Amino acid sequence: MKRVLWLAKGLGRGGAEQLLVNCARHVDTSRYEVEVAYVLPWKDALVPALEAAGVRTHCLGTAPGRLWPLRLRGLLAERRYDLVHSHMPVPAAAARLLSYGRSGPRLVHTEHNVWERYRTATRWANAWTYRRNDAVIAVSHAVAATIARRRPDPDWVTVVHHGPDLADAPSGPAARAAARAELGLPADAVVIGTVGNLTAKKDQATLLAAFARVRADHPGAALVLIGSGPLEAELRARAGEGVVFAGSRSDVPALLPGFDVFTLSSRQEGLPVALMEAMTSGLPSVVTRVGGMPEVLEDGGQGLLVPPGDPAALAAALSRMVAEGDLRERLGAAARERSKGFDVAGAQRSIEAVYARVLRDRPSPEGNRVHP
Repeated sequence: MKRVLWLAKGLGRGGAEQLLVNCARHVDTSRYEVEVAYVLPWKDALVPALEAAGVRTHCLGTAPGRLWPLRLRGLLAERRYDLVHSHMPVPAAAARLLSYGRSGPRLVHTEHNVWERYRTATRWANAWTYRRNDAVIAVSHAVAATIARRRPDPDWVTVVHHGPDLADAPSGPAARAAARAELGLPADAVVIGTVGNLTAKKDQATLLAAFARVRADHPGAALVLIGSGPLEAELRARAGEGVVFAGSRSDVPALLPGFDVFTLSSRQEGLPVALMEAMTSGLPSVVTRVGGMPEVLEDGGQGLLVPPGDPAALAAALSRMVAEGDLRERLGAAARERSKGFDVAGAQRSIEAVYARVLRDRPSPEGNRVHP
């Protein structure tokens, strides 16, 4: 049995964090004992879900939180993990520095974003420590392309497309009616929905500008934003008629049947879980052509792709979806079919294959390879 620590900045309701919950349900517990540590104590919404999956959690930070690297060092010494799998750049850099030496744990990092997305300080921290990763898992080929040059080793980066875990999600007319009632939406409105934190990266400002144009031609259309974040007050001030702010929700799979169209106006993405959940729910999507989204959604196949930061293009695509019910039905059916390739259990098996490889290649204190 190998002991593995998953390390994250927070466990709030975000796409990367939700991946941990999805994967936790499919860990091979005959081979791996997984625990999770996180830095930000106020971002703990997913702790109950992880513990329900049998995963022990450790909160490293308490106000003011600056001592969390020392707590991480203590946890690594106490629990003597065989492998640390990090998911966010700041705690990942700390783990690389604290794990230095032959007796330290092996290091695997999942890269959720294109390298250029990070701020200057994070890029420098990555530049100094990133090559210490024994393996990197990229959530899309677009992400992998930005990091493969950091170490000239063809086996160093593995692309793993994750997937949603919606086996128990409601669907059908009753689920649609319940979702609309929960959100306060008219039964006959064409509803455009989006899910994501309200941040500059997600660029909901462009979405609101586009929806104002849609609403001018289709006054019965509605827009629902699920999520919260630092730009919420600013976005609420920009919003016009027909916009619903639903806040951060734990029941997103139950709300998706209330939508007719899913959209993401992001300027940057790795491969968003929200898009894969929408496709699995049979929703046609209008998303920006960034990151890994074109890898799972073909323009005109399962949805429509538009340039980022272009409200006119986004409005044109959304208006087409609102006006053409046959188009929504065709693209939604194709999205559901495409989603059959999203396999969270298979993704976890691919991750564990990476674990097995780096643990097999672990050097012994004498410099020989260890074969567990």
